[in-house]
Amino acid sequence: MDDENKLISNAFLAFKEEAPSHSEAWSKLVQDLGTACVLDAKTKNLAYLSVLAVLRRNNGIPFHVKMAKQAGASREEVISAILLGLPAAGHVVTEVLPDALYAFDSE
Repeated sequence: MDDENKLISNAFLAFKEEAPSHSEAWSKLVQDLGTACVLDAKTKNLAYLSVLAVLRRNNGIPFHVKMAKQAGASREEVISAILLGLPAAGHVVTEVLPDALYAFDSE
């Protein structure tokens, strides 16, 4: 398994392998939506981390932390992005912090 696949959840890897047509269609949609977004890469990735935290999607955290870090986000910015949802969602956003910090520090 390459380094990139270590950051992708087993569920998503199974999706790619077992349903390649659906996976390709999904990937194209995601790429098209990314192209439509006018935010710079760092802001977009930090915002995405906020959404993942509110939705409690731990599986996507390592990959998207890597993307945010590659776009220039600091450890403190990743933490702030995750905690941004505290007023709206409550402390549930803190559930992704351990995975996010491990992913950030592992690079």
